[in-house]
Amino acid sequence: MLDVLIVGAGPAGTVAATVLARNGARVRIVDRARFPRDKLCGDTVNPGTLALLRRLNMADRLEMRGLPVAGMILTGADGVAVATPYPDGLLGRAMVRRELDWSLLQHATAAGADFEPCTSVRRAVVDDETGGAIGGVVVNDDRTIRARVVIAADGRRSTLAFGLGLARHPEYPRRWAIGAYFEGVSFRNVEPFAVFGEMHVRRGSYIGVAPIPGGLTNVCVVKPRGTQDDAAASEAAVFRDPEALVRRELARDPMLRERFSGARLVTPPMVLGPLAVDVRPHAIPGLLLAGDAAGFIDPMTGDGLRFAVRGGELAAEAALQALAHGWGGVHDWLARERRREFATKWRFNRVLRTVVSHPAAVRVGEAVALVAPSALRAVVRRAGDCDLDGRDLSAGPEGSALHL
Repeated sequence: MLDVLIVGAGPAGTVAATVLARNGARVRIVDRARFPRDKLCGDTVNPGTLALLRRLNMADRLEMRGLPVAGMILTGADGVAVATPYPDGLLGRAMVRRELDWSLLQHATAAGADFEPCTSVRRAVVDDETGGAIGGVVVNDDRTIRARVVIAADGRRSTLAFGLGLARHPEYPRRWAIGAYFEGVSFRNVEPFAVFGEMHVRRGSYIGVAPIPGGLTNVCVVKPRGTQDDAAASEAAVFRDPEALVRRELARDPMLRERFSGARLVTPPMVLGPLAVDVRPHAIPGLLLAGDAAGFIDPMTGDGLRFAVRGGELAAEAALQALAHGWGGVHDWLARERRREFATKWRFNRVLRTVVSHPAAVRVGEAVALVAPSALRAVVRRAGDCDLDGRDLSAGPEGSALHL
């Protein structure tokens, strides 16, 4: 029997696996995909998340191959634009998720974790004799994989979280993301800030733009389905042609249309949604949740990777506690630590999502940017988790030095 089975080889799963394997646990990661694989993402790692990966000694390839990101450009619908560097010369990095996830997975296997690709989890194994504890999973070939701890890190459509009735899509907000890569995008209009990420906030939607290595540009359009300004009200009709939707959004945006007029789409757009996932608290022995499987919010400030990396580490620490001392208090500890780490950022994101959703709030934000640009600098500092970069992270949080 394994000590820990991790479902999902994204950042949350691979960080958890690395921490566990380094502490002597017998760990296996399973994933339905064959790696490297493509993944819809903004492709940027903010300074705070980069600091977390450095502390875990998992940032080497990201720092060698990632494009430095010096800050953010924020724009509003009425032409307001503010370029704000990260404070104190801090940098993030931009790297295609395909390469980032592959590099983190290699760290996990180098630490001693096994990896089994092309393996889809069908359901959890529930041991009724032990009070409903999770004792493993059944995978696509009707094989049962047993483990003392199962960590569900299988994303915002988690088979385990939804299958056990822990997750649901809320009625509001219901936004979808459409992502694509372009080449030949002009950055003349934003010099000397060509290595800045961009967030173009519009009424009811936003567009993220990020230069990435290889001369490519990541474009991610996030908007509700079936809004009144779409040509068709039907949800299915609106998203039937995602390439046309992306091109339409870029072509009608006064700050982006010229820059993308000669750009070439190099990949078919990917669609992801609805984005938000609510997960109710649970205390099921044998099961821990990490990353998007533990709850997913509209990632407009690029927080998904921060929540994944730190959330994966916390799940690993909880698993080590359970392996060493049993399940008493483990879920309470994990919930408390997640609140301590993420509650402030959850509230911050909720405010930003509310602003984007209401035209009047967007106009107020634009007015504030004109008269008090320092307010936007504070937003960029918070969005980049820049305080994390200055925190002493060398030893990790209390209780992380657990060994079997």
